[in-house]
Amino acid sequence: MGIMLEAGLDLLLPTSSHILQVGVPSAVATSEPNLIQQIIQAFILGIVQGITEFLPISSTAHLQVFTKALGWELLGEKSFVATIQFGSVIAVLIYFWKDISLILTGGWVAFQEKNWRRDEWQLLVGVAIGTLPILVVGFAIKDLLNDENSAINSMTTIAIDSIVMALLLGAAEKFGSRKRDFNSLKIRDGLLIGLGQMLALAPGVSRSGATLTTALFLGLQRETAAKFSFLLGIPALTIATLYEFIKEALGKIDLVLVGVGTLSAFIFSYISIAWLLRYLQRKDTWIFVWYRLAFGVAILSAIAAGMLKNN
Repeated sequence: MGIMLEAGLDLLLPTSSHILQVGVPSAVATSEPNLIQQIIQAFILGIVQGITEFLPISSTAHLQVFTKALGWELLGEKSFVATIQFGSVIAVLIYFWKDISLILTGGWVAFQEKNWRRDEWQLLVGVAIGTLPILVVGFAIKDLLNDENSAINSMTTIAIDSIVMALLLGAAEKFGSRKRDFNSLKIRDGLLIGLGQMLALAPGVSRSGATLTTALFLGLQRETAAKFSFLLGIPALTIATLYEFIKEALGKIDLVLVGVGTLSAFIFSYISIAWLLRYLQRKDTWIFVWYRLAFGVAILSAIAAGMLKNN
């Protein structure tokens, strides 16, 4: 009878091997999710990628925070993230296809006529020159950027970058003249905004955030700044995505999960592009300034409370 009672109590009461400790994931929590769960996770991460890639709030930072905070380590791997970015690339190409065609056609005509003052030529060369800084510097420090244990990839650095860029965007919003439209863009603007884009190599800065901020400092109207930010980002985003895919994902991806994530990223990238351009026609960028500040503070608070790992 005593043996039976002890066995019953063992089932009901937690022993040292069954006690759940705060901050320590259970066996259920650490077990691999099934296919349905992974599909749902892939779809959600595609939403995160799509929304944050083109808003000035950093897609890299949000994907890292989401995967670490929720414990979605399988989908947090570079192979998955590198591949679903194709959804964002396709979305921006489709959305701006008419503009891209006009710039390329006009640039070719300008080249044939040697009309170097033509607007399309100025834009084409500006985008080309503006893309070089991030590619050259990115290649030079690629080992540092890919080192997951490097301080540059820590959650603390991401939080600080988010806060600093919030302050810079706020300054650009306050002091930028916002008098220049799309027709005023010159090669010099492409170079300067391209130098700003280079800052996006640091996780948490945001490529669109860095270029939008620089463009506002140069006196561009908000919608013009955003549109040129998108156009300038097309070569860099495409090349970076192809490079990361070949390096990290080729032969390592699950086609079902990647397909779901890429489709989700495409849909929400397209929506976010359209929304941001309409939004900046009527309103300022302060919503993104306050969001970035809150995001950075939230990360630092979570690290301090032990709710989020720094690496």
